[in-house]
Amino acid sequence: MLVGITGTPGTGKTAVTRLLERKRQYHIIHLNELIRKEGLYSEVDQERDCVVADMDVVEKRVKELISNSYPVTLLDSHLSHYIADNVIVLRTNPYTLRERLAKRGYSVEKIEENLDAEALDVILVESVEWCERVFEIDTTDMSVEETVAIVDDIVEGLLKDGEQEMHLRYKPGSVDWSEAFFD
Repeated sequence: MLVGITGTPGTGKTAVTRLLERKRQYHIIHLNELIRKEGLYSEVDQERDCVVADMDVVEKRVKELISNSYPVTLLDSHLSHYIADNVIVLRTNPYTLRERLAKRGYSVEKIEENLDAEALDVILVESVEWCERVFEIDTTDMSVEETVAIVDDIVEGLLKDGEQEMHLRYKPGSVDWSEAFFD
């Protein structure tokens, strides 16, 4: 089973999957690293300081890398919802997100673009449109370990066909930053 861990940059995807990687219970693909390392992009966007992934090539490569040794492969990226049918969307309050992205050295423009995307639920909406099963976690006040426990819970629910219970607890659309952020 392929499960995407997606969300706006800075919501905790890589921190969560790095910790899960150490537990060795899932096969993890860090999609952004793979795209850059293997040149799976069509162009470099200098203005936005990013590469433009060739998603057809990326999807083909991901399918080649899925390991039969693990029951679950986790796909870490803000793009994973374009490939996985099951996704967990990590969300973070835009005020907290601003601090995290600033610490990373993002430009003001890149921070604002990502804050708008988070406040407007861009990745969540895309996930709901593209994926069969979508779960949403507010990571704002959680430690990485707490988020990992919830991700484990959701994945176990999917494996045991407890999707309905997990879907109710982590229902997409339950996190809404619009009122606080756009006042």
